[in-house]
Parts: sequence; C-alpha cells; structure tokens
Amino acid sequence: MGHGRNPLRTTAVGAVSATLIAAAGLGLAPAAQAAGGTSGVRFVDISGDGGTTLKGNVVTPAGADGTRAYPLIVLPTSWGLPQVEYLAQAQKLANSGYVVVSYNVRGFWQSGGEIEVAGPRDTADVSKVIDWALANTPADPRKVGVAGMSYGAGISLLAAAHDKRIKAVAALSGWADLTESIYSGRTEHVQAAALLNGVGHITGRPSAETQQVFKDFFASNLSKEQDLIDWGKKRSPSTYVDQINKNGAAVFMANTWGDTIFSPNQYATFYDELTGPKRLEFRPGDHATAELTGLFGLPNDVWTDTGRWFDRYLAGEDNGIDREQPVQLKSRSTGGYEGYPDWKSIGATTRKIALGGTTRIHTNVDSGADGGVIFLSSILDQLTRIPPVASIPLLPRYWAAVWQSEKYASAQHIRGTARLHTTVTGTKESGTLVAYLYDVGPLGLGKLVSNAPYTFHGQTPGKPFGLDLKLFSTAYDVPAGHRLALVVDTVDPLYIEHNPSGAQLTFSSPEHDPSYVSVPLREQ
Repeated sequence: MGHGRNPLRTTAVGAVSATLIAAAGLGLAPAAQAAGGTSGVRFVDISGDGGTTLKGNVVTPAGADGTRAYPLIVLPTSWGLPQVEYLAQAQKLANSGYVVVSYNVRGFWQSGGEIEVAGPRDTADVSKVIDWALANTPADPRKVGVAGMSYGAGISLLAAAHDKRIKAVAALSGWADLTESIYSGRTEHVQAAALLNGVGHITGRPSAETQQVFKDFFASNLSKEQDLIDWGKKRSPSTYVDQINKNGAAVFMANTWGDTIFSPNQYATFYDELTGPKRLEFRPGDHATAELTGLFGLPNDVWTDTGRWFDRYLAGEDNGIDREQPVQLKSRSTGGYEGYPDWKSIGATTRKIALGGTTRIHTNVDSGADGGVIFLSSILDQLTRIPPVASIPLLPRYWAAVWQSEKYASAQHIRGTARLHTTVTGTKESGTLVAYLYDVGPLGLGKLVSNAPYTFHGQTPGKPFGLDLKLFSTAYDVPAGHRLALVVDTVDPLYIEHNPSGAQLTFSSPEHDPSYVSVPLREQ
C-alpha cells in the first residue's frame, strides 16, 4: 500500500450493480421453489453470540417425529444474500436424511449485529446455531457438519477450527488466506474490494472497524499495511490450520480457476497443509459461478459432491468418495475431469521460457493487456471458452514488455501455478507491475492463461532487485502450433497501481541469475 493512483473504476461499480441484481434473483427463486411443497420448512430466530438475533430457517426430513436423530448441517449465508439462499439445496439434503439449519450471518438483512467480516463473533455464531439446533431439532450431536458458499465458506472453515463438534465441512468458493485474496503481491484488488464494500453497505450494516479497514485499503495507506495484514490473518482459516487438523474435521473445498475475489492459489496452499480427510476441486468460472445453478435446485456437480461428502463423513455411507483421487480438476479448455493424488502432482513437469535481454517500459498507461473485468470475463470464459484477449504484436512496447516462446509442436497442458523470476530496476522507490501469460495463436491473438500483480516499496532507485511472482493457478491447454507469451505492464483495472508519474521499469536477465517464467505441465 502506498501512493495509489487508481480510483474506484466504473467497471467495479457496474460489477456491484450486477451482483445485487443477481442476489435479488437468488434470494427469490430458490425460496419460491423450495416453499412450493416443503412442509418441513420453518423460519426461526436464533440467539447468536452475545444474544444477537440471527434470522434462520430449518428444514427437517419428512416424517421426523422425534423418535430418531439425524445428522445436522449448518449453512451460513453468503455475503449480501438473504437467508433463503440455500433452501433448494436444504430441501435436497433433508430428503437425504439431514436436519438443515441455514441462517443469515450477522450484520446482513434482518439479522442483528454488524458486519465484522468473519470476525470472532461470526465464528462464535456458528457454535450458537449448533447449540440451538441440538436443543430444538432432532439433530445428532455426534454428526455435525457446516457448509457454505463464499462468505459462508470462510466462516465454515473458521468454525471447524474453533468447534470440535464439527466433523465435516464443505467450503465452496471461499478463502483460506483473506489477505492473500484481496492484497496479493502487496497490490490492492480494487474491483473485488469495491464489490464487497458496495454490497455490504446496501444489504447490511458494516461495523466501524470494517468501514475503516475498507477506507484504509482504498486509500492505499501504507502506514496501515501491517494493521490490514493482521486484520486479515485473524480472519484466515490458514492461521488456524493446526487447530483444524487437531479437531479432525473432513474438509471439502471447491473453487474456480478465474475467481476474482478468492484466487485459487490460496486454497491450494491451504489444502496442502490439511492432514485429515480432504478433497479439492477446481472448475472453470468466476466467484461462486460453478455452484450457482445448484441454488435453484438444478443438477450441479459441486453440490452433488457436497452431498456425497456429507453422506460419507456425517451419515457414514460407504459411497467411495474417500477412495477417489482427492484432487479433481476440470480444464478451462476441455469438458472432462482429471483426478490427481495431491496438488503437486497436477504439474508433474515444468518448462522454462527464457526472458532474455534487457527491456525498459514506461508506467502509468494501460498497454491493452488486462486481466479482464470482475465476474464478466471469467463467466464468458466459463460459458464460451473465450478469455480476455490481446493482440500481442500490437501491444505498444513503450508500455509493455513482451517475451515469446517457440511454437509448440504438440499441445501443452498447463496445470498449476506458473512462476515468474526476473530482475527489476525502477527509477522510483515504489512501483506496480502486472504479469500476464498468454496463449498466442498463428495470427498473434493472445488468450489470457493467467496473470498476477506485484507491488514494491522502499527500493533504491536505479538499484536492481530480484522478483519472484506466482501467477494465479489454472488449467489450460495450449494447442499445437501456438506459443506462449509473457507480457508485463503497469496498469490493470482489476488492481490499484503504485507507479509515480514518469516512472520507468527495466527488466534484465543477468548471466549469473537469468530471468524466466516456469510453466507447470501435466504429464503427456
């Protein structure tokens, strides 16, 4: 954080509006569908942490008469969505023999309290909801699960660290490291934060602390950087991974390659740190779009596997999910699933592209290489396999550095996390760059494979320094006859940039420390 130059852009404001429209639809359609013939649905008030009233609903199995207990699933709502969000899925779970309690997280809609962004009170609320369910429904205290999308996913993982009663978790499109999600590479993800902030103000009541955090974030207040990091760490499941492992909950996580709010990298890192039963799934799409249709009760792979996970680890059904490859991926380029024994196996080999020579670029101008627009670009890629594009030959070299590989004789199956290593020399003590990896066809049109931002502060002008940057993880197939291109520029609408006016960046490849981008590839 520092001297940010990027104001909140109209694209971010548009994304907020689009999300609110979608949220209204999500709030009404599942409720209408579920309420049509569901005698087991009742709306309740639950006393959360400190006595805060949480608005919730309960769905019980048909014929439940109190003579037997059922596994319990608690569903905290997503950011900005009302308590009816999960009714269609709750009914399906109830039909499979679960008591399901969904509730509006504190600070949103009719629930009391203020938005604390998965703070300690949000975590304590989950335990209070479990207490209420055990006292007021035919729930089995030995078989408790928690699940949610987005905000509900993060809260579910945090709850698993703090409540030993939780035996299974399904965290869909959530986060493990909150700071890494919205401040990766010391760069503010401005569109993502603007969307969250806007939705929070319209659908809820942000606490004074939450408002101040967003204010400092958008102001790029470098003096508050450590406060932001500490605030995010307290709200990150990765901080409590040892406790999650000790408690032993079975953890299922699913996300999308193009999630512009919670990038896939931080989920993959967290998955590696888990020692109990675990499963990780990635699919094409943006934030929560892979599981979206399931909220309407439509067939959906993510929700199907969520049900199978609970059937195995709550209901005790031997359905074989624990014997499947625990890492399941769907490439952005093909329709089939690929199974792997662990995360590191997905990119079994690597290929380096040398970034030779010395290249200087000027800052403060968008070269035309961009990560796209939050939600819209990745959804288009999900539905049509058309990611953001750029004409690589036409990118102005005054504003963008470009390196290309040779043409590949066979298809290259990129799986995992590409890494950039280079040497940078700036003319100012601060700066921002954004790296893009493109699939370049015969006519020079580049399709975006991955990207990531990087910001530096406190560097001595004119003094070279090493840079190592992980691009966002992905699964993408580069056709035979194409090549890969690495492009670096300094402005992208997704991020706040910290380049003083007139600054320049030079990229070099010293003989003793050559520059390269390392690309992970699936075994052929």
